[in-house]
Amino acid sequence: MFGRFKTIHFVGIGGTGMSGIAEVLHNLGFHVTGSDLSHSDYTIRLESLGITVKYGHSSANVEDADAVVVSTAIHRENPEWQEAETRNIPVIPRGEMLAELMRMKAGIAISGTHGKTTTTSIAASVLSHGGLDPTVIIGGIFSAYGSNARLGTSKYLVAEADESDGSFLRLSPIYCIITNIDEDHMNYYKTMDNLKESFTEFANKVPFFGAAIVCLEDSRIKSIIPNIRRRVVTYGFSAHCDYRAEGIRVTARGYEFSVRENGEILGDFVLKVPGQHNILNALSVIALAREMEMDVDAIQTGLAAYQGTKRRSETVGEFKGCRVISDYAHHPVEIEKTLGALREFYRPNRIICAFQPHRYTRTRNQFDNFLISFHQSDILRLLPIYPAGENPIDGISSDALVEGIRKSGHSDVALAPDAKFLFENLKGEVKEGDLVVFLGAGTIDGVARSFGEGEAKK
Repeated sequence: MFGRFKTIHFVGIGGTGMSGIAEVLHNLGFHVTGSDLSHSDYTIRLESLGITVKYGHSSANVEDADAVVVSTAIHRENPEWQEAETRNIPVIPRGEMLAELMRMKAGIAISGTHGKTTTTSIAASVLSHGGLDPTVIIGGIFSAYGSNARLGTSKYLVAEADESDGSFLRLSPIYCIITNIDEDHMNYYKTMDNLKESFTEFANKVPFFGAAIVCLEDSRIKSIIPNIRRRVVTYGFSAHCDYRAEGIRVTARGYEFSVRENGEILGDFVLKVPGQHNILNALSVIALAREMEMDVDAIQTGLAAYQGTKRRSETVGEFKGCRVISDYAHHPVEIEKTLGALREFYRPNRIICAFQPHRYTRTRNQFDNFLISFHQSDILRLLPIYPAGENPIDGISSDALVEGIRKSGHSDVALAPDAKFLFENLKGEVKEGDLVVFLGAGTIDGVARSFGEGEAKK
């Protein structure tokens, strides 16, 4: 497949994108090794597959490598990167390795600021039930796989397309989905115009026989459609969408809704995860599946079988009989939609929310939006900012967020300086009928699981 390149070493193998690619290459028969700074669910799984993972970075880790793959979190000063260059071993960005895998398959790339992981997981479920058995690389743990990757037997590869550093422009899919375009990763893009131009270029990479499947509910997507030269398929709630969801209702089975295809009733569908934004995600996959000429029955079965993805409105346990949810939401738009969806879906007496902000730069850039994104919560506690390798920024802190959220009208918001304090505080707050929600992309997921498993009782 890659000629003489048989041993592939991953620096930062525990990353969500890196670990999935590593698992697929391992299953293709490559000798895969990797390194990371700490243990994680991803590294533990890779080790269980027989992949050697070294903890800590050392030049000795790359001695036997034919190629070295680096994540976006790895800098050129890293000793393994340095050693690879000294030995003339190719150093390949994660996005380039994904592009090489996709080049050898019929690629389906799922893009957008929000919803990529969920949409990719739904696509995996639906296409698998349609007998297409795709290879899948996801940015989260898909419940049906217990993993973020799977090697399929067909020609298709379904993967998340990461826009954060522009690397999705390396991909050459036959179909792409764009769920939305929102203000994020602006340290890289600088302006919204640059971000929209990048998505336009991405959509134009599909071939004449493919399609760009885009959400017509998103105003920024609507603004770039005139610049997309390839065939465009639209989805949403509007009457003029190619694929339209209507008659949405919450039942004991979850969301039930009907879909129109080019104005004609296609069928009724069931989705078991919260949020009308997830109905849009499901609708994009229905459009994709129809483009791939799947039968409606198979699409209905695959969608109804979808049980969710880890850290996406995931139930992680109970406390005092109340459901405990962990969700990856860390952008103001995601937070607002997630809390609203959970209130609509579960109808709790109160929502008790704990949030760990992610990155100083995101907190600074989205500060004003964070202040108004928690209105669906009744009680709100903030942990300190998870830095994700960033240095602190003067004036940007969870304390400042708490003060701003309070001034914006939230009646019960406070700082939790650490997880132990948060546990003790929430223990005294939770009452029958509450929903406890932990939000964030950092370490708060572990806090949520401990709370849901009853460790907060100790």
